[in-house]
This record gives sequence, structure tokens and C-alpha cells, in this order.
Amino acid sequence: MARHIYSCPLRWSDMDAFGHVNNVVFLRYLEEARIDFMFRLAPGDGSPSFSGGSVVARHEIDYVRPLVHRHEPVTVESWVTKIGAASLTIAYEIKDPEQVYVRASTVVVPYNLAEERPRRISAEEKLFLQKYLAEEPAAA
Repeated sequence: MARHIYSCPLRWSDMDAFGHVNNVVFLRYLEEARIDFMFRLAPGDGSPSFSGGSVVARHEIDYVRPLVHRHEPVTVESWVTKIGAASLTIAYEIKDPEQVYVRASTVVVPYNLAEERPRRISAEEKLFLQKYLAEEPAAA
């Protein structure tokens, strides 16, 4: 099983009054990694996969350890834990090689923007997603 690896820079404005990355900012990190995964790594040149839009149906996030601002980026690893007919679940770890800061998951629904309704996952999308399909790791 492959994992998508995204190197996410930390910004000074990401910190809160307590000197660590604010809990809401972690959702932005997940979004950046998810967009990189679904759109930049979508299969095929000129492929319409994932380009029609998607919506987030659910986020689940466990804050494991505080992350303080630094100049080095943090790694966001992403993989797929479920592929349904019209939704998928992406799991994440925001981490350094020796430390996990956040474990999270997002349910994503492909969406037809023109028709303003959810759509089914295409065969091409499913084939792409299956390369990243694995069980979620047990919580530490």
C-alpha cells in the first residue's frame, strides 16, 4: 500500500496564543494534503478524474501532541481506508519521523458542480484510489 506524502510548511500565523499550531489550522494542513493527493496526483494527462469537484461530508481528528512553530515543514501522510460507490475515506497522520501530532480522517463525496449533486466514483478514480487503500493504523 502506498501513502501520499505531502511536505507542509508551517506559517507564523498558524500559532495560537499558547505558542503552538492552532487546532483549526490542522484542518487546513489536511486540506492541502488532500487537494495535492486528489488533484495533482489524479491519473492520466487530461483525465477528468476528481476535477468535477468534491465536498467534505465528515472530519474526525485526534490531537496527539502539540506542534510548535519551526522553519522545517511537517509531513502529512495520506491513504485511503474506504472506497464506496459515491464516497471515500482518507486517513492522515501529521508527523515527523519520530513523532505523530495528529491522526485524522475525512469522508469525501465526489460532486457534480453543474448538477449540484453528489456523483458516483468513476472506474478510473477507483483504480487510482485502490493503490492507496489500507486499513487505518491502530491508535497509539
